[in-house]
Amino acid sequence: MPIRRLTQQLINQIAAGEVIDRPAAVIKELVENSLDAGADRLDLDIEQGGQRLMRVRDNGCGIPRDELTLALSRHATSKIASLDDLEHVRSLGFRGEALPSIASVSRLTLTSCTADEAAGWRLRGDGHERFASPEPAAHPQGTTVEVRDLFFNVPARRKFLRTERTEYQHIEEVVRRIALSRFDVAVRLNHNGKAQFELRLADDAEAMGRRVAAVCSEAFLAESSRIEHAGAGMRLWGWLGAPTFSRAQPDLQYFYVNGRMVRDKLVSHALRLAYQDVLYHGRHPAYVLFLEIDPVAVDVNAHPAKAEVRFRDSRLVHDYLHRTLKEAIATRGVAVGSPAVAENAEPVATTERHPELRPGPGLGLDLPQQGGATYRPTAGPSGGQVREQLAAFGRLYAAPPAAAMPQTGETPPLGFALAQLGGVYVLAENAYGLVLVDMHAAHERITYERLKTAYGIEGVRRQPLLLPATVAVSRREADAAESAAELLLRLGLEVDRVGPEALRVRSIPAMLSGADVSQLLRDVLGDIVEYGDTARIEAEVNEVLSTMACHGSVRANRRLTLDEMNSLLRDMERTERSGQCNHGRPTWTQMTLGELDRLFLRGR
Repeated sequence: MPIRRLTQQLINQIAAGEVIDRPAAVIKELVENSLDAGADRLDLDIEQGGQRLMRVRDNGCGIPRDELTLALSRHATSKIASLDDLEHVRSLGFRGEALPSIASVSRLTLTSCTADEAAGWRLRGDGHERFASPEPAAHPQGTTVEVRDLFFNVPARRKFLRTERTEYQHIEEVVRRIALSRFDVAVRLNHNGKAQFELRLADDAEAMGRRVAAVCSEAFLAESSRIEHAGAGMRLWGWLGAPTFSRAQPDLQYFYVNGRMVRDKLVSHALRLAYQDVLYHGRHPAYVLFLEIDPVAVDVNAHPAKAEVRFRDSRLVHDYLHRTLKEAIATRGVAVGSPAVAENAEPVATTERHPELRPGPGLGLDLPQQGGATYRPTAGPSGGQVREQLAAFGRLYAAPPAAAMPQTGETPPLGFALAQLGGVYVLAENAYGLVLVDMHAAHERITYERLKTAYGIEGVRRQPLLLPATVAVSRREADAAESAAELLLRLGLEVDRVGPEALRVRSIPAMLSGADVSQLLRDVLGDIVEYGDTARIEAEVNEVLSTMACHGSVRANRRLTLDEMNSLLRDMERTERSGQCNHGRPTWTQMTLGELDRLFLRGR
């Protein structure tokens, strides 16, 4: 066939395939345009899961009459004018492809009015390349885009759409993501004439919390902590779910870079590492997090739908996220892991018995002082039920290691031991009621953390191989091994280059004796190439340490004295991540006096 130039309509339809695969993609592009136009209110009306109608109305700056046709032209945008603008992108959209692509596969009506115009103007399209002249239309300042009969002229694409319910669920998820990214914008969503949700503008911390609860559930807000940290030229803030508020699926994970919702492998890897010691096997953490970074340091033009980004210094970003989140999980608890105490719970202890209740570092709670002030956790579950889930609380109490109850009358967070139940659980009384501790799980975490600390101080002990192993690798991996020889040696791997694509391993970490040498080396080199750190080898070592800790911990059915039980409680208060064992199971829970009263119907 001869070479010929494609028609503009066909070019637009091909381009639409890159970004418009379903109704939800249309909503994403239209809403992002509205936000870039400065709108602080969005009204969305959907019919039949978006297949029949999608209407997005905003109160943004609007489009002038003489630019309406241009707005539906390919590669026409107001958001960039030079290469320098492209390197400092602050808008959500910038390519100038979305509107013409949508117009090429639907019946589109664009109505807009600017502050300088007395009336609005409307432009209609029916999937063809040319548009009629704009016509006058009554419209307040802002823009309304109406998309009807999506893919009516591309039947092959239309048959891949799912059921109305499925397509609407995708639309709703897109709207939820955007609603979380812009607390300063009110959002209303209707489907088939019925209101689905309406989110008011959130201009303070309390209102922002209400929006998070409306989008992610009250349970998430109750089981999460608000974090904020700045460093390395970046700022990370948002809500971090407690380890015990984990999910079977990664369906409650929202991560934003400069306000843009992204799913990035580097970010996901850093988050998995931060949670790796506290999540139950196969579970996924929940979070709503925002990373703010210099736009020059991130490339948002790495994906047609802008769903992925590329960081200029990926190692720096990965390490910053990993360290910041790991520290937050370890030391702040739910803010990270205040005990499951009702917000209005009053302390049980009297000032005569316990004249002072004093929190230690990392507690993140407003414990009552002398005088009986009301206990109010910074973030914690609501009362009413005995909770089976609680989060780690980290280093809570800077008490001396004395096991028995001190004579000063101070009450530590986990209180003092009363008895042992079934050879498995320690029962203790603290200022709010009853504390139950799984002694094996708690001791396992304590032992594990001590092993990790010793490992970090002493470095990795090497074990020479009786027969050095030759491993075939790529030239890039061989180059990385040669340049990172000292790092590999500190990790316990003595590696020599013996050819352009061959390495010889003479020693491996003694803790990993019996490991697959070839696979271990390739995994480490893969991380050095991609991240520049040693995430996988650390994960392997931690698995070994976890197994050792399990065998070195106190076993069930062993009878403990009160001194031993109190010593365990004090060790828990000084140990990071002590709210979960090494496998992610909770190690302790709290039952307030009020919950016990309700359980036995006291006062009724």
